[in-house]
Amino acid sequence: MLTAPSRRRSRRSGPAGVASAAERRGARVTLLREIKVDSPVHRMWAGTKLIAVAALSVTVSYFPSWGSLGLVTCLIAGTALVARVPRGAWPRPPLWFWVVVVVSGALASVAGGSPHLTVGGVVLGLGALDAYIRFLGVGVLLLLAAALVGWTTPLGEIAPAVARLLWPLRLVRVPVDEMAVAVALSVRGLPLLVGEMRTLVAARRLRPPPPRPGRSTWRRWVEELVDLLVAALAVSIRRAGELAEAITARGGTGLIAARTRRPGWRDVVAILVVGAVCAGAVMAPA
Repeated sequence: MLTAPSRRRSRRSGPAGVASAAERRGARVTLLREIKVDSPVHRMWAGTKLIAVAALSVTVSYFPSWGSLGLVTCLIAGTALVARVPRGAWPRPPLWFWVVVVVSGALASVAGGSPHLTVGGVVLGLGALDAYIRFLGVGVLLLLAAALVGWTTPLGEIAPAVARLLWPLRLVRVPVDEMAVAVALSVRGLPLLVGEMRTLVAARRLRPPPPRPGRSTWRRWVEELVDLLVAALAVSIRRAGELAEAITARGGTGLIAARTRRPGWRDVVAILVVGAVCAGAVMAPA
């Protein structure tokens, strides 16, 4: 017969307990994986999304005012709502990330600068802290914009979009198709590389370190790092060989950059909205 504490432990070990434990560990950052949802953003051409991200990146990089950051934030939030991105897809940074952000902000605030704030007779300069927060906001917005492209775009449409966007370079004999193929293979290979690294790290954690008497601690850590790097290189070479065989079996690299979709009226509306946001961000007061 179970006592009250044991019943509580058994209830926690069920699905709800597993879910709560997963939530405490934090969600993984999902890279370049499409969310299978039917939405207007998913039906847009991939090139339109790339143009939008490039325009927003240039705008907030050259005009990082609070007004421009607010406009771009509203645009990204509205796009995420239209794309029906679930809450579980958003990354949840670990605790150490927030510690680094707070410590970096505290160190940046020491530099002072205008505007100034008087607290208890002490004049505090908030200029450096203001610049640090805006710099952090620019980085977060660009990462979220790139994440939206990955969540709403199949990886197979990236290479044709890049080839179509770079077609004027054909006039000066630039190998556009080869560049598009290289971009496509890099995009497709990044999730595989991240998955293999996670597998290697998990396998290393399960294997106890071999006893090596007479070795210092830092030397053992260096040897473990070298072992992981060698294993990662071996896995990467094997994956590259398998990918090359699959591409050859499907007709070569020419099919990777083949055109699959053309822009439509949704893309025109999206470009007009992004252009209006960029113009508003440029004219927004600092």
